[in-house]
Amino acid sequence: MRLGGSNLAAAVMAIGSAFTAAWWLNQLEGASPAQAAVPMVVQQDWPRDAGGGATQILRGPDGHWWADAMVDGRAVRLMVDTGATVVALTPEDAARLGLKLSAPDFSDEIRTAAGPARAARVRLASLSVGAVRVTDVDAVVVERGLPHSLLGMSWLGRLSGFEASADALTLRP
Repeated sequence: MRLGGSNLAAAVMAIGSAFTAAWWLNQLEGASPAQAAVPMVVQQDWPRDAGGGATQILRGPDGHWWADAMVDGRAVRLMVDTGATVVALTPEDAARLGLKLSAPDFSDEIRTAAGPARAARVRLASLSVGAVRVTDVDAVVVERGLPHSLLGMSWLGRLSGFEASADALTLRP
């Protein structure tokens, strides 16, 4: 088998995603029900309701894919993270979206790459990146420590597919 540049990038992403999933599953061993309250495995039976046409996101100078998204009609910049189970918002982005949360709302404990964090579950009416739109998206607002909001698998997993190349990420509704 021969690996060209785009195939190599896709293979590296697949391997990275597999290691991330294995790490998360390892972290769940022995987790209390409160810690496991936010699902760590993406459900495979979600409806595939993504609409619109294919959209490309160019890789940023920092090597990440940054999506300029519309969340419930408001602009939010999200870093694409295939290792994030759900869309994760910073408190600042949540406030800009009009989500009014108070301390008691942060009742779920989740595990992140940086360790445990408190989070509030929310549902986003719609999240669009370019022409790709998904409705009723599960998300969390992480109380502290999240440097930027993440476009996770609760959105990406509802697409018909996405494909990485050396320079771009293609999202297919």
